[in-house]
Amino acid sequence: MQLLAEDLVVGVVGAGAMGQGIVQVAVAGGIKTLILDQRPGAAAEAIEKISGRLNRLVEKGKMDQPACDHAISLMTPCEQYDQMAPAHVVVEAVFEELAAKRDVFQNLEKVVGNDCILTSNTSSIPIASIASACGMRKRVAGFHFFNPVPLMKLVEVIGTTETDEDVLNKLMQVGRLMTRTPVLVKDAPGFLVNMGGSAFTTEGFTIFHENIATPAQVDAIMRDCHHFRMGPFELGDLTGIDVNYPVRQIIYNGYNQDPRIKTTPEHKAMFDAGRYGRKTFAGWYDYAQEDMQGYAAGEMIGRDAGNYIPKGEAGPVALAEETELLAGFVAELGLEVVPDDGRCPLVAAPIGWDATETALRLDVDHRRLVCVDPLGARDKRITIMMAPGHDPSAGDLLAASLVRAGRQVTWINDSAGFVGQRMVAMVANLGCYMAEIGLASCDDIDLAMRLGLNYPMGPLELVEQHGAANILTVLEAAQHITGSDRYRATTWLRRRARLQLSIRSQ
Repeated sequence: MQLLAEDLVVGVVGAGAMGQGIVQVAVAGGIKTLILDQRPGAAAEAIEKISGRLNRLVEKGKMDQPACDHAISLMTPCEQYDQMAPAHVVVEAVFEELAAKRDVFQNLEKVVGNDCILTSNTSSIPIASIASACGMRKRVAGFHFFNPVPLMKLVEVIGTTETDEDVLNKLMQVGRLMTRTPVLVKDAPGFLVNMGGSAFTTEGFTIFHENIATPAQVDAIMRDCHHFRMGPFELGDLTGIDVNYPVRQIIYNGYNQDPRIKTTPEHKAMFDAGRYGRKTFAGWYDYAQEDMQGYAAGEMIGRDAGNYIPKGEAGPVALAEETELLAGFVAELGLEVVPDDGRCPLVAAPIGWDATETALRLDVDHRRLVCVDPLGARDKRITIMMAPGHDPSAGDLLAASLVRAGRQVTWINDSAGFVGQRMVAMVANLGCYMAEIGLASCDDIDLAMRLGLNYPMGPLELVEQHGAANILTVLEAAQHITGSDRYRATTWLRRRARLQLSIRSQ
Protein backbone atom coordinates (compact mmCIF):
# COMPACT_ATOMS: atom_id res chain seq x y z
CA MET A 1 0.00 0.00 0.00
CA GLN A 2 1.41 3.39 -1.05
CA LEU A 3 1.18 6.04 1.66
CA LEU A 4 0.47 9.67 0.74
CA ALA A 5 1.65 12.63 2.80
CA GLU A 6 -1.73 14.37 2.68
CA ASP A 7 -3.44 11.32 4.19
CA LEU A 8 -1.04 10.97 7.12
CA VAL A 9 -1.05 12.35 10.64
CA VAL A 10 2.21 12.05 12.59
CA GLY A 11 2.52 12.70 16.30
CA VAL A 12 5.74 13.70 18.04
CA VAL A 13 6.06 13.44 21.82
CA GLY A 14 8.88 15.64 23.10
CA ALA A 15 9.38 19.22 21.95
CA GLY A 16 13.14 19.46 22.51
CA ALA A 17 15.80 19.83 19.81
CA MET A 18 15.30 16.33 18.35
CA GLY A 19 11.51 16.54 18.51
CA GLN A 20 11.54 19.91 16.77
CA GLY A 21 13.80 18.58 14.05
CA ILE A 22 11.51 15.61 13.43
CA VAL A 23 8.48 17.90 13.26
CA GLN A 24 10.27 20.19 10.81
CA VAL A 25 11.11 17.45 8.31
CA ALA A 26 7.61 15.96 8.66
CA VAL A 27 5.79 19.20 7.79
CA ALA A 28 8.38 20.00 5.11
CA GLY A 29 7.28 16.71 3.56
CA GLY A 30 3.63 17.80 3.67
CA ILE A 31 2.55 15.70 6.66
CA LYS A 32 0.12 17.03 9.30
CA THR A 33 1.98 16.82 12.62
CA LEU A 34 0.84 16.92 16.24
CA ILE A 35 3.31 17.99 18.95
CA LEU A 36 3.03 17.05 22.62
CA ASP A 37 5.30 17.86 25.55
CA GLN A 38 4.80 17.36 29.28
CA ARG A 39 5.70 20.98 30.00
CA PRO A 40 2.71 23.30 29.48
CA GLY A 41 3.24 25.64 26.55
CA ALA A 42 6.33 23.78 25.27
CA ALA A 43 4.59 22.52 22.12
CA ALA A 44 3.47 26.02 21.14
CA GLU A 45 6.98 27.36 21.79
CA ALA A 46 8.40 24.60 19.59
CA ILE A 47 6.08 25.54 16.74
CA GLU A 48 7.21 29.15 17.02
CA LYS A 49 10.87 28.11 16.81
CA ILE A 50 10.26 25.75 13.88
CA SER A 51 8.29 28.45 12.07
CA GLY A 52 11.23 30.81 12.50
CA ARG A 53 13.63 28.26 11.02
CA LEU A 54 11.33 27.63 8.07
CA ASN A 55 11.03 31.37 7.40
CA ARG A 56 14.82 31.68 7.47
CA LEU A 57 14.95 29.02 4.76
CA VAL A 58 12.76 31.31 2.67
CA GLU A 59 15.15 34.22 3.32
CA LYS A 60 18.05 32.06 2.14
CA GLY A 61 16.18 31.05 -1.01
CA LYS A 62 16.00 27.38 0.02
CA MET A 63 12.18 27.35 0.32
CA ASP A 64 9.42 29.42 -1.26
CA GLN A 65 6.93 31.35 0.89
CA PRO A 66 3.80 29.34 -0.05
CA ALA A 67 5.57 26.06 0.86
CA CYS A 68 6.73 27.62 4.13
CA ASP A 69 3.26 28.86 5.02
CA HIS A 70 1.77 25.45 4.20
CA ALA A 71 4.32 23.64 6.34
CA ILE A 72 3.62 25.95 9.30
CA SER A 73 -0.13 25.36 8.91
CA LEU A 74 0.43 21.60 9.30
CA MET A 75 1.71 21.90 12.91
CA THR A 76 -0.71 21.51 15.82
CA PRO A 77 0.28 21.89 19.51
CA CYS A 78 -1.16 19.39 21.99
CA GLU A 79 -1.41 19.55 25.78
CA GLN A 80 -2.98 16.15 26.49
CA TYR A 81 -2.35 12.61 25.26
CA ASP A 82 -5.91 12.23 23.99
CA GLN A 83 -5.16 14.89 21.35
CA MET A 84 -2.81 12.32 19.78
CA ALA A 85 -5.77 10.05 18.95
CA PRO A 86 -5.84 10.92 15.19
CA ALA A 87 -2.18 9.95 14.64
CA HIS A 88 -1.22 7.15 12.27
CA VAL A 89 2.41 7.18 13.46
CA VAL A 90 3.80 8.57 16.72
CA VAL A 91 7.48 9.27 17.33
CA GLU A 92 8.60 9.41 20.97
CA ALA A 93 11.52 11.83 21.39
CA VAL A 94 11.87 12.31 25.15
CA PHE A 95 15.09 11.97 27.19
CA GLU A 96 17.06 8.70 27.24
CA GLU A 97 15.50 6.95 30.21
CA LEU A 98 13.71 3.63 29.82
CA ALA A 99 11.03 4.28 32.46
CA ALA A 100 10.11 7.62 30.87
CA LYS A 101 9.84 6.10 27.41
CA ARG A 102 7.71 3.19 28.63
CA ASP A 103 5.40 5.69 30.33
CA VAL A 104 4.94 7.58 27.05
CA PHE A 105 4.11 4.40 25.13
CA GLN A 106 1.62 3.22 27.75
CA ASN A 107 -0.16 6.58 27.69
CA LEU A 108 -0.26 6.52 23.89
CA GLU A 109 -1.75 3.03 23.78
CA LYS A 110 -4.73 4.30 25.77
CA VAL A 111 -5.68 6.88 23.13
CA VAL A 112 -4.46 5.91 19.65
CA GLY A 113 -6.10 3.43 17.30
CA ASN A 114 -5.01 -0.20 17.06
CA ASP A 115 -3.43 0.44 13.65
CA CYS A 116 -1.31 3.36 14.88
CA ILE A 117 2.44 2.70 14.70
CA LEU A 118 4.37 3.61 17.85
CA THR A 119 8.05 4.44 17.45
CA SER A 120 10.96 5.62 19.56
CA ASN A 121 13.76 7.94 18.49
CA THR A 122 16.09 6.42 21.10
CA SER A 123 19.75 6.22 20.15
CA SER A 124 20.81 3.58 22.66
CA ILE A 125 17.92 1.82 24.42
CA PRO A 126 16.87 -1.51 22.82
CA ILE A 127 13.46 -1.19 21.20
CA ALA A 128 12.44 -4.55 22.67
CA SER A 129 12.95 -3.11 26.16
CA ILE A 130 10.48 -0.33 25.40
CA ALA A 131 8.04 -2.63 23.61
CA SER A 132 7.92 -5.03 26.55
CA ALA A 133 5.70 -2.55 28.39
CA CYS A 134 3.19 -2.37 25.52
CA GLY A 135 0.05 -4.37 24.89
CA MET A 136 0.56 -4.57 21.09
CA ARG A 137 4.27 -5.13 20.60
CA LYS A 138 3.96 -5.89 16.91
CA ARG A 139 3.33 -2.21 16.13
CA VAL A 140 6.35 -0.91 18.08
CA ALA A 141 9.56 -0.01 16.25
CA GLY A 142 12.54 2.32 16.35
CA PHE A 143 12.60 5.44 14.18
CA HIS A 144 16.03 6.90 14.89
CA PHE A 145 16.83 10.30 13.42
CA PHE A 146 20.20 12.08 13.67
CA ASN A 147 20.99 15.53 15.00
CA PRO A 148 20.52 18.08 13.51
CA VAL A 149 17.58 16.33 11.87
CA PRO A 150 16.98 18.79 8.97
CA LEU A 151 20.62 18.41 7.86
CA MET A 152 21.13 14.69 8.52
CA LYS A 153 19.34 12.70 5.85
CA LEU A 154 19.51 9.29 7.49
CA VAL A 155 16.81 7.61 9.59
CA GLU A 156 17.19 4.10 11.00
CA VAL A 157 14.06 1.94 10.94
CA ILE A 158 14.52 -0.64 13.69
CA GLY A 159 12.43 -3.75 14.13
CA THR A 160 12.36 -6.17 17.04
CA THR A 161 11.70 -9.89 16.66
CA GLU A 162 8.00 -9.07 17.28
CA THR A 163 7.60 -6.04 15.00
CA ASP A 164 5.20 -6.69 12.13
CA GLU A 165 6.83 -6.54 8.70
CA ASP A 166 4.07 -4.27 7.41
CA VAL A 167 4.91 -1.79 10.17
CA LEU A 168 8.52 -1.64 9.01
CA ASN A 169 7.51 -1.24 5.37
CA LYS A 170 5.22 1.66 6.27
CA LEU A 171 7.92 3.35 8.31
CA MET A 172 10.31 3.11 5.37
CA GLN A 173 7.69 4.96 3.32
CA VAL A 174 7.08 7.55 6.03
CA GLY A 175 10.81 8.18 6.28
CA ARG A 176 10.97 8.91 2.54
CA LEU A 177 7.93 11.20 2.77
CA MET A 178 9.85 13.11 5.45
CA THR A 179 12.62 13.54 2.83
CA ARG A 180 14.96 11.23 4.78
CA THR A 181 16.87 8.19 3.55
CA PRO A 182 15.69 5.19 5.60
CA VAL A 183 17.72 2.05 6.29
CA LEU A 184 16.29 -1.11 7.84
CA VAL A 185 18.19 -2.22 10.94
CA LYS A 186 17.92 -5.07 13.42
CA ASP A 187 17.30 -4.20 17.09
CA ALA A 188 20.73 -4.35 18.77
CA PRO A 189 22.87 -2.18 21.08
CA GLY A 190 23.68 1.06 19.29
CA PHE A 191 21.63 -0.08 16.27
CA LEU A 192 23.74 0.46 13.13
CA VAL A 193 25.43 3.87 13.08
CA ASN A 194 26.37 4.14 16.75
CA MET A 195 27.67 0.57 16.71
CA GLY A 196 29.54 1.10 13.44
CA GLY A 197 31.10 4.30 14.75
CA SER A 198 32.69 2.44 17.65
CA ALA A 199 35.77 1.35 15.71
CA PHE A 200 36.86 4.75 14.40
CA THR A 201 36.90 6.51 17.75
CA THR A 202 38.04 3.70 20.03
CA GLU A 203 40.94 2.68 17.77
CA GLY A 204 42.11 6.29 17.61
CA PHE A 205 41.95 6.47 21.39
CA THR A 206 43.80 3.14 21.66
CA ILE A 207 46.63 4.41 19.45
CA PHE A 208 46.99 7.41 21.77
CA HIS A 209 46.77 5.14 24.84
CA GLU A 210 49.67 3.07 23.48
CA ASN A 211 51.75 6.25 22.98
CA ILE A 212 52.05 5.62 19.28
CA ALA A 213 50.83 9.06 18.20
CA THR A 214 49.28 12.22 19.62
CA PRO A 215 45.62 13.15 19.07
CA ALA A 216 46.68 15.84 16.59
CA GLN A 217 48.82 13.36 14.64
CA VAL A 218 46.03 10.76 14.49
CA ASP A 219 43.49 13.34 13.35
CA ALA A 220 45.82 14.75 10.67
CA ILE A 221 46.54 11.29 9.25
CA MET A 222 42.86 10.39 9.02
CA ARG A 223 41.99 13.71 7.38
CA ASP A 224 44.85 13.93 4.90
CA CYS A 225 45.50 10.28 4.08
CA HIS A 226 42.02 8.77 4.35
CA HIS A 227 39.73 11.75 3.67
CA PHE A 228 37.69 11.70 6.88
CA ARG A 229 36.25 15.14 7.58
CA MET A 230 37.43 14.90 11.18
CA GLY A 231 39.74 12.64 13.07
CA PRO A 232 38.47 10.63 16.07
CA PHE A 233 39.57 13.20 18.67
CA GLU A 234 38.04 16.18 16.86
CA LEU A 235 34.87 14.16 16.39
CA GLY A 236 34.78 13.13 20.04
CA ASP A 237 35.03 16.74 21.18
CA LEU A 238 32.30 17.80 18.76
CA THR A 239 29.74 15.15 19.74
CA GLY A 240 30.58 15.58 23.42
CA ILE A 241 32.39 13.16 25.71
CA ASP A 242 29.40 13.30 28.08
CA VAL A 243 27.46 11.66 25.22
CA ASN A 244 29.97 9.41 23.45
CA TYR A 245 31.59 7.81 26.51
CA PRO A 246 28.29 6.48 28.00
CA VAL A 247 27.16 5.34 24.54
CA ARG A 248 30.45 3.48 24.02
CA GLN A 249 29.91 1.73 27.37
CA ILE A 250 26.31 0.79 26.56
CA ILE A 251 27.37 -0.76 23.25
CA TYR A 252 30.47 -2.45 24.71
CA ASN A 253 28.45 -4.07 27.49
CA GLY A 254 25.57 -4.82 25.12
CA TYR A 255 27.92 -6.87 22.96
CA ASN A 256 29.24 -8.80 25.98
CA GLN A 257 32.38 -6.66 26.24
CA ASP A 258 33.75 -7.52 22.81
CA PRO A 259 37.35 -6.15 22.88
CA ARG A 260 36.98 -4.87 19.32
CA ILE A 261 34.78 -2.00 20.58
CA LYS A 262 36.45 -1.31 23.92
CA THR A 263 37.41 2.28 24.74
CA THR A 264 40.36 3.48 26.84
CA PRO A 265 41.10 4.73 30.39
CA GLU A 266 41.86 8.18 28.96
CA HIS A 267 38.35 8.39 27.51
CA LYS A 268 36.87 7.61 30.94
CA ALA A 269 39.22 10.11 32.58
CA MET A 270 37.94 12.86 30.28
CA PHE A 271 34.37 11.96 31.20
CA ASP A 272 35.11 11.85 34.93
CA ALA A 273 36.91 15.21 34.79
CA GLY A 274 34.02 16.91 33.01
CA ARG A 275 36.18 17.63 29.95
CA TYR A 276 33.32 17.05 27.52
CA GLY A 277 34.79 18.76 24.47
CA ARG A 278 33.68 21.93 22.72
CA LYS A 279 30.69 22.45 25.02
CA THR A 280 33.00 22.80 28.05
CA PHE A 281 35.88 24.39 26.09
CA ALA A 282 38.08 21.43 27.09
CA GLY A 283 38.27 17.84 25.93
CA TRP A 284 40.96 16.10 23.93
CA TYR A 285 41.81 19.66 22.85
CA ASP A 286 41.33 23.06 24.49
CA TYR A 287 39.08 25.79 23.05
CA ALA A 288 38.91 29.57 23.51
CA GLN A 289 36.08 30.53 25.89
CA GLU A 290 35.94 34.03 24.42
CA ASP A 291 37.61 36.07 21.70
CA MET A 292 41.31 36.28 22.52
CA GLN A 293 44.53 37.09 20.71
CA GLY A 294 44.70 34.87 17.67
CA TYR A 295 41.53 32.92 18.46
CA ALA A 296 37.79 33.43 18.11
CA ALA A 297 35.44 32.15 20.83
CA GLY A 298 35.08 28.38 20.56
CA GLU A 299 38.13 27.97 18.29
CA MET A 300 40.65 25.21 19.02
CA ILE A 301 43.70 26.62 20.78
CA GLY A 302 47.17 25.85 19.45
CA ARG A 303 46.02 23.43 16.80
CA ASP A 304 49.08 21.48 15.74
CA ALA A 305 49.02 18.63 13.25
CA GLY A 306 52.16 17.16 14.81
CA ASN A 307 54.21 17.57 11.64
CA TYR A 308 57.85 16.51 11.89
CA ILE A 309 60.34 19.27 11.03
CA PRO A 310 63.58 17.79 9.63
CA LYS A 311 66.83 18.93 11.22
CA GLY A 312 69.14 17.84 8.41
CA GLU A 313 69.29 17.64 4.63
CA ALA A 314 67.63 15.29 2.15
CA GLY A 315 69.72 12.51 0.70
CA PRO A 316 69.74 9.11 -1.00
CA VAL A 317 68.08 6.01 0.43
CA ALA A 318 68.31 2.27 -0.20
CA LEU A 319 65.38 -0.12 -0.52
CA ALA A 320 65.08 -2.74 2.20
CA GLU A 321 63.21 -4.99 -0.21
CA GLU A 322 62.37 -5.07 -3.88
CA THR A 323 58.58 -4.88 -4.22
CA GLU A 324 56.35 -3.27 -6.80
CA LEU A 325 54.54 -1.37 -4.04
CA LEU A 326 57.74 0.15 -2.65
CA ALA A 327 59.17 0.87 -6.08
CA GLY A 328 56.02 2.77 -7.02
CA PHE A 329 56.14 4.69 -3.75
CA VAL A 330 59.72 5.96 -4.16
CA ALA A 331 59.16 6.75 -7.84
CA GLU A 332 56.03 8.78 -7.03
CA LEU A 333 57.93 10.85 -4.48
CA GLY A 334 61.08 11.21 -6.57
CA LEU A 335 63.37 9.75 -3.93
CA GLU A 336 67.00 9.13 -4.86
CA VAL A 337 67.61 5.38 -4.54
CA VAL A 338 71.13 3.93 -4.26
CA PRO A 339 72.57 0.50 -3.37
CA ASP A 340 72.92 -0.03 0.37
CA ASP A 341 76.26 1.36 1.50
CA GLY A 342 75.84 0.37 5.15
CA ARG A 343 75.14 3.96 6.18
CA CYS A 344 72.10 5.28 4.29
CA PRO A 345 68.48 4.83 5.45
CA LEU A 346 66.77 1.58 4.44
CA VAL A 347 63.17 2.11 3.34
CA ALA A 348 60.35 -0.44 3.59
CA ALA A 349 56.58 -0.17 3.09
CA PRO A 350 55.00 -2.89 5.24
CA ILE A 351 51.32 -3.69 5.38
CA GLY A 352 50.26 -4.64 8.88
CA TRP A 353 53.70 -5.29 10.36
CA ASP A 354 55.56 -2.88 12.61
CA ALA A 355 59.15 -1.76 12.02
CA THR A 356 60.51 -4.29 14.51
CA GLU A 357 58.94 -7.30 12.79
CA THR A 358 59.80 -5.88 9.37
CA ALA A 359 63.48 -5.60 10.29
CA LEU A 360 63.51 -9.18 11.58
CA ARG A 361 61.56 -10.51 8.60
CA LEU A 362 63.87 -8.81 6.07
CA ASP A 363 67.02 -9.42 8.15
CA VAL A 364 68.14 -5.80 7.85
CA ASP A 365 69.69 -3.27 10.24
CA HIS A 366 66.81 -2.12 12.43
CA ARG A 367 68.69 1.04 13.37
CA ARG A 368 68.55 2.34 9.79
CA LEU A 369 65.18 0.92 8.76
CA VAL A 370 62.52 3.57 8.11
CA CYS A 371 59.02 2.27 7.38
CA VAL A 372 56.59 4.34 5.31
CA ASP A 373 52.84 3.77 5.15
CA PRO A 374 51.92 2.85 1.56
CA LEU A 375 48.13 2.75 2.03
CA GLY A 376 45.86 5.76 1.60
CA ALA A 377 46.45 9.07 -0.15
CA ARG A 378 50.05 10.27 -0.30
CA ASP A 379 49.64 13.68 -1.93
CA LYS A 380 49.66 15.66 1.36
CA ARG A 381 51.13 13.56 4.16
CA ILE A 382 53.37 10.54 4.68
CA THR A 383 53.54 8.55 7.93
CA ILE A 384 56.90 7.08 8.94
CA MET A 385 58.03 4.93 11.89
CA MET A 386 61.18 3.23 13.15
CA ALA A 387 61.92 0.40 15.57
CA PRO A 388 63.21 0.93 19.12
CA GLY A 389 66.96 1.63 19.20
CA HIS A 390 66.86 3.37 15.82
CA ASP A 391 69.29 5.95 14.48
CA PRO A 392 67.31 9.23 14.37
CA SER A 393 69.47 10.59 11.56
CA ALA A 394 68.13 7.89 9.19
CA GLY A 395 64.55 8.94 9.80
CA ASP A 396 65.48 12.61 9.59
CA LEU A 397 67.14 12.17 6.20
CA LEU A 398 64.11 10.41 4.74
CA ALA A 399 61.76 12.97 6.31
CA ALA A 400 63.78 15.79 4.71
CA SER A 401 63.48 14.03 1.34
CA LEU A 402 59.72 13.71 1.77
CA VAL A 403 59.35 17.36 2.77
CA ARG A 404 61.42 18.33 -0.28
CA ALA A 405 58.89 16.36 -2.36
CA GLY A 406 56.12 18.59 -0.97
CA ARG A 407 54.73 16.27 1.70
CA GLN A 408 54.08 16.77 5.38
CA VAL A 409 55.61 14.06 7.57
CA THR A 410 54.09 12.42 10.63
CA TRP A 411 56.70 10.44 12.58
CA ILE A 412 55.03 7.99 14.95
CA ASN A 413 56.34 5.37 17.36
CA ASP A 414 56.55 1.76 16.19
CA SER A 415 53.09 0.31 15.53
CA ALA A 416 51.45 -2.63 13.87
CA GLY A 417 49.68 -1.10 10.89
CA PHE A 418 50.95 2.44 11.49
CA VAL A 419 47.88 4.62 12.33
CA GLY A 420 45.85 4.76 9.14
CA GLN A 421 46.09 1.05 8.32
CA ARG A 422 44.96 0.07 11.81
CA MET A 423 42.04 2.46 11.88
CA VAL A 424 40.80 1.64 8.40
CA ALA A 425 41.11 -2.10 9.09
CA MET A 426 39.13 -1.78 12.34
CA VAL A 427 36.35 0.23 10.70
CA ALA A 428 36.21 -2.30 7.85
CA ASN A 429 36.28 -5.29 10.20
CA LEU A 430 33.40 -3.93 12.28
CA GLY A 431 31.40 -3.33 9.10
CA CYS A 432 32.02 -6.96 8.16
CA TYR A 433 30.86 -8.03 11.62
CA MET A 434 27.61 -6.08 11.18
CA ALA A 435 27.06 -7.83 7.86
CA GLU A 436 27.92 -11.17 9.48
CA ILE A 437 25.27 -10.85 12.21
CA GLY A 438 22.67 -9.48 9.80
CA LEU A 439 22.39 -6.08 11.45
CA ALA A 440 21.59 -4.59 8.02
CA SER A 441 22.29 -5.28 4.37
CA CYS A 442 25.80 -4.63 3.03
CA ASP A 443 24.62 -1.69 0.96
CA ASP A 444 22.68 -0.17 3.87
CA ILE A 445 25.69 -0.53 6.18
CA ASP A 446 27.77 1.56 3.78
CA LEU A 447 24.95 4.05 3.13
CA ALA A 448 24.25 4.54 6.83
CA MET A 449 27.89 5.15 7.73
CA ARG A 450 28.28 7.71 4.96
CA LEU A 451 25.07 9.59 5.79
CA GLY A 452 25.04 9.13 9.57
CA LEU A 453 28.73 9.77 10.30
CA ASN A 454 29.91 11.56 7.12
CA TYR A 455 32.48 8.83 6.41
CA PRO A 456 34.14 9.25 3.01
CA MET A 457 33.08 5.69 2.22
CA GLY A 458 31.35 2.86 4.04
CA PRO A 459 33.25 0.06 5.81
CA LEU A 460 32.65 -2.51 3.07
CA GLU A 461 33.66 0.07 0.48
CA LEU A 462 36.89 0.50 2.46
CA VAL A 463 37.53 -3.23 2.00
CA GLU A 464 36.95 -2.85 -1.73
CA GLN A 465 39.21 0.22 -1.85
CA HIS A 466 42.19 -1.34 -0.07
CA GLY A 467 41.62 -5.03 -0.81
CA ALA A 468 40.26 -7.71 1.51
CA ALA A 469 43.66 -9.43 1.64
CA ASN A 470 45.36 -6.24 2.83
CA ILE A 471 42.72 -5.57 5.49
CA LEU A 472 43.03 -9.16 6.73
CA THR A 473 46.84 -8.89 6.78
CA VAL A 474 46.70 -5.74 8.92
CA LEU A 475 44.36 -7.38 11.43
CA GLU A 476 46.32 -10.63 11.62
CA ALA A 477 49.62 -8.80 12.02
CA ALA A 478 48.19 -6.55 14.75
CA GLN A 479 46.76 -9.54 16.60
CA HIS A 480 50.08 -11.40 16.31
CA ILE A 481 52.16 -8.45 17.52
CA THR A 482 49.87 -7.27 20.34
CA GLY A 483 48.39 -10.64 21.34
CA SER A 484 45.01 -8.90 21.60
CA ASP A 485 41.68 -10.24 20.38
CA ARG A 486 40.78 -6.63 19.68
CA TYR A 487 42.19 -7.33 16.21
CA ARG A 488 40.34 -10.61 15.69
CA ALA A 489 39.20 -10.73 12.07
CA THR A 490 35.57 -11.59 11.41
CA THR A 491 34.86 -14.85 9.64
CA TRP A 492 32.95 -12.78 7.07
CA LEU A 493 36.16 -10.99 6.07
CA ARG A 494 38.48 -13.97 6.46
CA ARG A 495 36.44 -16.32 4.23
CA ARG A 496 35.95 -13.80 1.44
CA ALA A 497 39.57 -12.68 1.50
CA ARG A 498 40.88 -16.25 1.33
CA LEU A 499 38.44 -17.25 -1.42
CA GLN A 500 39.10 -13.99 -3.28
CA LEU A 501 35.37 -13.21 -3.35
CA SER A 502 33.56 -9.89 -3.27
CA ILE A 503 33.14 -8.70 0.31
CA ARG A 504 29.41 -8.51 -0.44
CA SER A 505 29.13 -12.14 -1.50
CA GLN A 506 26.39 -14.00 0.34
